[in-house]
Amino acid sequence: MYSRLIKPNPNKSFFLFGPRGTGKTTWVKNNYPQAIYLDLLDSHLFTSLLTDPSRLITHIPPHHQKYVVIDEIQRVPELLNQVHKLIEEQNLKFILTGSNARKLRAQGVNLLAGRAYTYYLHPLTAIELGKNFDLTQALKFGLMPSISQETNPQKYLASYIQTYLEQEIYQEGFTRNLSAFARFLETASFSQGSTLSISNVARDANVERKTVENYFTILEDLLIAYKLPTFHKRAKRRLVTSPKFYFFDTGVYRSIRPTGPLDSSQEISGVALETLFFQNLLAINQALELDYDLYYYRTATGVEVDFIAYGKKRIFAFEIKHSDRFNPNMLKGLKHFQADYPMVKLYLIYQGQKTLYRDGITILPATKALMELDKILEN
Repeated sequence: MYSRLIKPNPNKSFFLFGPRGTGKTTWVKNNYPQAIYLDLLDSHLFTSLLTDPSRLITHIPPHHQKYVVIDEIQRVPELLNQVHKLIEEQNLKFILTGSNARKLRAQGVNLLAGRAYTYYLHPLTAIELGKNFDLTQALKFGLMPSISQETNPQKYLASYIQTYLEQEIYQEGFTRNLSAFARFLETASFSQGSTLSISNVARDANVERKTVENYFTILEDLLIAYKLPTFHKRAKRRLVTSPKFYFFDTGVYRSIRPTGPLDSSQEISGVALETLFFQNLLAINQALELDYDLYYYRTATGVEVDFIAYGKKRIFAFEIKHSDRFNPNMLKGLKHFQADYPMVKLYLIYQGQKTLYRDGITILPATKALMELDKILEN
């Protein structure tokens, strides 16, 4: 098992959210071996606590001092009232894991505000993998923890998507039309790393616009996709307002994205590298609690920077290029952004082998950038 970056406060209850397959259960069992573990995927336990949430206390030994883990808490949101009560009255500590924040947001997660912190577990980062990180493999299959153990990563990823369709989407009642949702997923994959047009996705998927809006919300609630907003603070130019869209993992994206003779492998690989950088940036920012707000930058005239990390004291701009050779034209967007925000720290990430410096811009090989991203953001 790889050591993960998150370091929860040892004296507080906490939520641990993340998509299925990111290793939440394994991480909890390895780090809290003496905890009481309650799995709501167990049908008997699920039925018992759904019928009467107050039965929760019967599963906890008297004078228990260690954590109580409730896995897949979103399956019985009403348990949060009991958790709240036991934290207040008996000073118990809970770890509440889930792959779906939608139900909790709708049914009372705020009851624990201030009494339980929130952490997220993402696919592995290059830093967590260390010497086992392989850029070529990561671009093909992503960084889900199970991938390294699979003899057939493509089959695993296809099964992973099917699991979400059947268990999360259909069984939880988010939609009764799986064929429409499957068409939507495939169509949405063409928007990966691009400015999102709901109308275009709806038209191409042959699904009503309002339904597509709801589908995108479902993806975000299930933590398997993100919308990246435009950076507009003290903007001096006219900017686009639509967000960019990303599935949470490169391998998942490539598994959903259909390919054929008319598809450019260079284009898909470029989006994959951008996705890989984004998922590492997001995971490190949250795990180390760096508190950067993440954006992208695009003017109405089409000048773009892939990622902006905006913090209380620092601002970073990252441009990602799927090329093994540096070309000064690659710096256009970064220089444009620097003209408006001279305090920014600028990085170009590419697939070459040399670290270069040009006009105040640091040019880094992708592997080096990913392996040192924590140090870059903390510098």
